[in-house]
Amino acid sequence: MREELSERQERMLACIREWIAEHGEAPTVREIGRRVGLSSPSSALYQLRQLADRGLITRTDARTRAYRLR
Repeated sequence: MREELSERQERMLACIREWIAEHGEAPTVREIGRRVGLSSPSSALYQLRQLADRGLITRTDARTRAYRLR
């Protein structure tokens, strides 16, 4: 059974979807953090890793805009 996502994680997924729809590419970690109200990029990165561990997003490589929805 998959655990439910936190409200912040839901907002992060929505942010990524909306950003890709608006800009045609994924947002940076800082852009995601700003949109969901996180002051630290490391906090955003932690949440992104949690989403990746659940298989909801992937990181394609070491580029700045490397996160993709699954």
